[in-house]
Amino acid sequence: MIEIRNLCKNYGDLAAVRDLSLHVPSGELFCFLGPNGAGKTTTIKMLTGLLRPTSGTAAINGIDVHKNPVEAKKCIGYVPDMPFLYERLTATEFYLFTGHLYDVPREEMRAELESSFSLFGLQEQANTLVKDLSHGMRQRLIYASTFLHKPNVMFIDEPLIGLDPYTIRLLKDLLVKKARSGMCIFLTTHILVLAEDIADRIGIILEGRLVALGSLQELLSQRGAGENLEEVFLDLTRQAQRNAED
Repeated sequence: MIEIRNLCKNYGDLAAVRDLSLHVPSGELFCFLGPNGAGKTTTIKMLTGLLRPTSGTAAINGIDVHKNPVEAKKCIGYVPDMPFLYERLTATEFYLFTGHLYDVPREEMRAELESSFSLFGLQEQANTLVKDLSHGMRQRLIYASTFLHKPNVMFIDEPLIGLDPYTIRLLKDLLVKKARSGMCIFLTTHILVLAEDIADRIGIILEGRLVALGSLQELLSQRGAGENLEEVFLDLTRQAQRNAED
């Protein structure tokens, strides 16, 4: 569902992403990990068509993101780390506005609104202006709206920022359920326990390069660095720092 080949992004002399190749199939929940500045968000922005790569290709559902961006984006849902919402719309208006962007039929939007607002606990905020919603409720609205057009591929940058424990559990269960139903989910997070809990596969990027790839058990076995993902991650980071110093 996601096919990346030799993807690179340079900003002058700075290589933010270096020769990244990766395949993520349908039904997989893929966690993309790395320290700040490693290239995670840059990668997602190239995959969603928000940034043009310096070289290489990225395809979503067989559609080249940069040659045919509109068709590719029809297949995509994207939740950035700092999502933008139109604050003078109500929660319902924002939800319906998002549906119109993706040409979701009006009848389908109305039917989905009821079930989605119930799932995310937004019924009492349905007529509340976005500007008056708490951070957590805004996040719930973003997810509800992003799932509306039933994307084949979901990109999520730091999914749990500012969420309460109830919403975190709701979202974790929902993401696993969506992946099991065939959705391809590509998310970044600094919360390593989240990746341990839900990831089918994990990729670790350091200084723009993919340095580890596999299931949790495969990474633990390959690295021999301990009993959890944190130890693997820290071992790789320390090794990269030593290589840079040398």
